[in-house]
Amino acid sequence: MLYAPIDTLTVGEESEDLPWIGPELRDVMRPQATVYDDLVTGLGASNPKGHAACVMMAAEAISLAGAPLTGDLVAAFGAGGMPTNARPAGTRSNTGQGVGCSFLLEQGVWTDYALIAKPGWTVSWDEVGLVWFEVTVGGTHTYVGSRHRLPYDNAIARAGEVARHLEEWFVAYADRHTGGTVAPQGIVSSVRGGWPRMAAVTPAACTLRVDLCVSPDTTPMQAKREFTAALEAIQDKMPGLDVTAEMILGIPGTRTGPDSWIFRSAAASWEAFEGREHEVIHGNSGATDANILRGHGIPTVRVGMPKVSAAEASFEIDFARGMNTVSVRAMEKLTRHLIRTAVDTATRSRAELHELEGEPQ
Repeated sequence: MLYAPIDTLTVGEESEDLPWIGPELRDVMRPQATVYDDLVTGLGASNPKGHAACVMMAAEAISLAGAPLTGDLVAAFGAGGMPTNARPAGTRSNTGQGVGCSFLLEQGVWTDYALIAKPGWTVSWDEVGLVWFEVTVGGTHTYVGSRHRLPYDNAIARAGEVARHLEEWFVAYADRHTGGTVAPQGIVSSVRGGWPRMAAVTPAACTLRVDLCVSPDTTPMQAKREFTAALEAIQDKMPGLDVTAEMILGIPGTRTGPDSWIFRSAAASWEAFEGREHEVIHGNSGATDANILRGHGIPTVRVGMPKVSAAEASFEIDFARGMNTVSVRAMEKLTRHLIRTAVDTATRSRAELHELEGEPQ
């Protein structure tokens, strides 16, 4: 299976995205293409649209060439792969976290191996999962005119302190769990509390949303216990602090052993293009639908294009530009890699693949 998610990270709806994405929607945040020589910019131009295009072209080229496949080559595209829940005004709740990939599998789209196309010019066999927490910090609902006369405990101010302590804790957490090719990170991603229309009163609670990435060696429950202990340690530093946490999402990290056939084939293809030993990229903390595929028992590796560098572009490359800028030359290279790996795998018999993996037939 050649697999590519087809979501985009930023939807470009000004009413929701501004000002959180910046003071304005730049050209790369809009669903329109701009061409700079070999580079194409626009919403999702690299991740995922450029990668999805490579999967489509690889499958088409193999079909047109009439390659003597011994089995099925499936080009799969699953929406709903973003780490996101539904929009507040949406009518569907099951919209992200790999829902499209899960649906494909539930409908019988299964294969013996999978190669997922996502950014990073390397063949990776493991990746982080993600655990989300909603942290609720308690306080006193009161009025500004009574601050000096009644008990005062501002939940928003307390939440700010909790966020600061957590941001420090995430650094040590990542150090403890770094291994293989992953270095799982954590962030405080959003704050909710109070009434913007009533600036004269404080809320009785303020909530923080936390994304804590987990390595393949850490289960969501282990992460929950570790996170809960971190909050207890923060309580010890902040007398009177009322804080609780609820785990609201848990997707385990996964790995496919580097001795698997699909890794060996994909790495050999990489080496053929580069003329050197496969280079492993360490310190990764991004999750993809590969976790869904591996979690269902399909050996899966990931390969993709490198992020466009500042040397290639006439503009600064930041997070948004990196997601939304693609090199056509890099697309051609990735497409050739996908073709080589797919043909190397799908022209062999099951007996040969079992033998290459050292498994009994």
